[in-house]
Amino acid sequence: MDRFPKDLQDRMREIYSNSNGKDTVFYLRPNHIYLGDARELLTQIEPNSIALSVWSPPYFVGKKYEENLSFQDWQDLLKTVINLHFPIIKPGGFLVINIADILVFKDPSMPRIQAEAVGSKRSPVTKDAVLKAIADHPGYNRYQLAKFLGCSEQTIDRRLRGNNIRGGKYKSQTRVKIVGGLVEEWALYAGFYLYDRRVWVKDPAWENSRWASISYRSVDEFEYLYFFWKPGVTKFDRERLSAKEWKNWGSRGVWYIPSVRANDDHEAKFPVELPTRVIRLLTDPGDIVLDCFIGSGTTAVAAIREKRQYIGIEILERYVNLARQKVLTESLITERQLCFLDLKTLNEI
Repeated sequence: MDRFPKDLQDRMREIYSNSNGKDTVFYLRPNHIYLGDARELLTQIEPNSIALSVWSPPYFVGKKYEENLSFQDWQDLLKTVINLHFPIIKPGGFLVINIADILVFKDPSMPRIQAEAVGSKRSPVTKDAVLKAIADHPGYNRYQLAKFLGCSEQTIDRRLRGNNIRGGKYKSQTRVKIVGGLVEEWALYAGFYLYDRRVWVKDPAWENSRWASISYRSVDEFEYLYFFWKPGVTKFDRERLSAKEWKNWGSRGVWYIPSVRANDDHEAKFPVELPTRVIRLLTDPGDIVLDCFIGSGTTAVAAIREKRQYIGIEILERYVNLARQKVLTESLITERQLCFLDLKTLNEI
């Protein structure tokens, strides 16, 4: 405590104390996946016990599990969850959030985009041609004009009203919403500081078909990892990674990791390599790793492989069952490997 600046000592004194005035407290046990809302269950985790919390929240991009969330609901969810992490992260520990920008953020105030898509499969009928047809046939409605010009009535409407709008003429325009600033603001409010950030470059969506659009928008092929630090003494151990690992990714700001090829059992899985790197970089064997949006259980699997403890929280029962099954399978594999190593050691003796 004396190592902190004076103005931080009083603020941190309560954080270092595990006492909450209760005689008996029942906390969530490590190495379990819990069914429930993170906003409720995070309060049941022992204070100052989590070395690392690494998770990927809903991205507000229209997935089934977030379809009932408004943008304000989504913001409230993340802000609350981040705030509830501060008491449970060890001083000097980390909260790492994997998230992406919102690429199709609906904005009713955005002006209509007038798209002139040169080189695309666009009707050759021009606005001048439509105006001439109207002058020649003043009694024609748009359906008759369309038949006369050999195009669709939607083309007539677009040429006359200038509403060749991305996403439909009656829908709000969409733009990119940068999420990093929001996450940083919520974390600072909770007491965390942005220590580092990494970019995860995955293979592009629709890799096999080499998808491209007629707009200038890029294919979605990267996400962010924001590393938030809780004030305290942080252990730096260069032995956690080999020299080659430090060179290839430990000290690199950009991580190239292929995305999950088949989201057959969960629609938004990340590769096990992603939490594995974070776990190896920031924790030691035996430390507790938390994922409060654990989904299919990937973070727990990574923790088991790296000999860390884990706590998982998931609000949907079907994903809890899936995560528990994956954890059980991984634990059995690990036990077999340990038995094999023990037998090998006995044989060598």
